Amino acid sequence: LNRYPYTSGHLLVVANAHLPSIEDLDIETRSEMMELATTGMRVIRKVYQPEAFNLGANIGEAAGAGIAGHVHLHVVPRWSGDTNFMSALAETRVLPEELNETYRRIHAAWNNP
Repeated sequence: LNRYPYTSGHLLVVANAHLPSIEDLDIETRSEMMELATTGMRVIRKVYQPEAFNLGANIGEAAGAGIAGHVHLHVVPRWSGDTNFMSALAETRVLPEELNETYRRIHAAWNNP
């Protein structure tokens, strides 16, 4: 899980290799990251029924990478009218559940996507 999620269910897919960009990874690692992101989307769809997703990576400090030296993908469920804009406007996150509950729900569904 993302420690500072934009929405409930916000997952990170992190490479084991400590490299700054996706093009630095070998093809097997890139492929595994996409497969994990896909599984994450299936699980989130089952648990949270989002209307859409943001899937992406912030590569480099100027792009907003919190850990610029370690590439990772964000899997962010989205709903019409969600409060994702609050971080930009008010430096505030609005989440309907605690991370422990999100973890419990995602973990329970992960092996049955």
